[in-house]
Amino acid sequence: MQTFFRILKYSNGLTSKLIQFFIFSVLGIIFSAISLASLFPMLNILFDKVNNTIPEFPAFTLSLNFPIRVFEYYFKTIIVQNGKSDALLFVCLLISVAVLLSGFFRYLERIVASRLRVDIVRNMRTHIFTNVTRLQIGYFNNQRKGDLISRFTNDVQEVENAVMNTLKAVLKEPITIIVYFGALFFISVKLTLFTLLVLPLLGGVLADIIRRLKKEAKESQESLGRIVNILDETITGMRVVKAFNARNYILEKMDVENRFYRKVNMGMAYKNELASPVSEFLGVLIVALILWFGGSLILNGDQELDAAKFMVFLALFASIIQPAKAFSNGITSLQKGIASARRIFTVIDTEPAIENKPNAVVLKSFERAIEFKNVSFAYDAVNVLENINLTVPKGKTVALVGPSGGGKSTLADLVPRFYDPTAGAVYVDDIALTDYDIDSLRKHMGVVTQESILFNDSIFNNIAFGMPGVSEAQVMQAAKIANAHDFIMQTENGYQTTIGERGSKLSGGQRQRISIARAVLKNPPILILDEATSALDSESEKLVQEALFNLMKNRTSVVIAHRLSTIQHADEIIVIQEGKIIERGNHETLMQNRGLYWKLSTIQKP
Repeated sequence: MQTFFRILKYSNGLTSKLIQFFIFSVLGIIFSAISLASLFPMLNILFDKVNNTIPEFPAFTLSLNFPIRVFEYYFKTIIVQNGKSDALLFVCLLISVAVLLSGFFRYLERIVASRLRVDIVRNMRTHIFTNVTRLQIGYFNNQRKGDLISRFTNDVQEVENAVMNTLKAVLKEPITIIVYFGALFFISVKLTLFTLLVLPLLGGVLADIIRRLKKEAKESQESLGRIVNILDETITGMRVVKAFNARNYILEKMDVENRFYRKVNMGMAYKNELASPVSEFLGVLIVALILWFGGSLILNGDQELDAAKFMVFLALFASIIQPAKAFSNGITSLQKGIASARRIFTVIDTEPAIENKPNAVVLKSFERAIEFKNVSFAYDAVNVLENINLTVPKGKTVALVGPSGGGKSTLADLVPRFYDPTAGAVYVDDIALTDYDIDSLRKHMGVVTQESILFNDSIFNNIAFGMPGVSEAQVMQAAKIANAHDFIMQTENGYQTTIGERGSKLSGGQRQRISIARAVLKNPPILILDEATSALDSESEKLVQEALFNLMKNRTSVVIAHRLSTIQHADEIIVIQEGKIIERGNHETLMQNRGLYWKLSTIQKP
């Protein structure tokens, strides 16, 4: 239940809503019970069991007997003064009013429950999304995207269903059962005690079914996450799937997961659907036992039970069966909801590995240099960088080159604190990056990667991404510097043209120039360029390279390059192999040394 109450805390004004829900539920139950209890005087009239003596009006007391005696006073007064037909009409009107008020309060109860539910869903999704965006880049390397999406959508949906069902099961139905059992005790203590002896038979069987559902509910949600992940990867990589004739492989992979999902859900369905007929059979069995025992009491002349009371008893007990079933269904739904909630809370409770220190320093301006001092880094205990010492002076361009997998991108990712070193430290103006406020640090940096990260939005919004309040003139000027303005104006709606998912409506060179325009508009003093031209054809590369030169003017740049011809102008070239700096110098010096840089340059010459 601790998990369930944590779910409820996502509602705004939880205490107020729960109080309202409780009050409306109780009032609805009371008027429903009154409508059933009103059958008793009606049956007494029909069985001619009513005497014509008007009792004295009762003195007020805080007990259940007071309203009963008040009703009896007015009821018998109507019989004596107006006859049994008017008394019967009075009872029918009382039943109608009680049912109307019961329905009205049930409506208010459901409205409150709906407000609670929609608030929980909204706030929970907001919390998930907020926390996910706080997490470090490394977290997403270890998580399946489809599984995260599944937690955000399907798991939250399960929690939503559980809230509605469990509110009734935990708060309303127990009250209903208590109120109705109170009325049953009032009618016949012996018969009610007998009922309580046989009811655990129903509860014990259903509890065992519910217990078995819990494990399968968790497996079902995890399997659904894997299915979403396969779907996402297939759609994203459809070109590769078709190019390598891998359709059958993907289909088989999806089929295996689908079969497992079906197996788990069929197991849940067998148990879930078994609960209903089992509860119905046991309910009928219990009613039959009550009929036998109650009938025996009447036939034996029991003083507290007659035929009219027994019929009302049966009507009240029949009304308990539905809340009892709803209670068991609510517990079933709660088990599925808790399994989903725990998956959600696993994400919410994950603390970011990279966050601000207390009283973090705000970087107001970049003045001197970026320094790497004895920096090492490891992924899962595998060393990627070892003892890196490097200085990037303000206004200079430093290029990182070397074989793939050598650690160049990791080294660059340390500058905006996508990762933190496992040893040593990176400094900006003699202050360690870990001491800076992260937002203020990244505000001074622009990143252009090999893969252009664009969004399914307009060209304008992609260039102005994360920079509210910029004018169209500023965006256009940035696009001109990035050699993007001309092709943008040739699109259907110019800067308001939607570019599709991940910029699918644009060519590779166009996407890259949009990314460069975004960096130009941000106007950062520090640039990180991660193989920004390696995936382009020669014509696009020329345009993008020209845009990059325009971007790099008067800025401090860390450039990762695969094509060495693009970084010959760099003030210093750092050659990295297997996580270590093995050469450093400008282009001419490195070519004269005839080391790895010379070898790579020779290989790339036409």
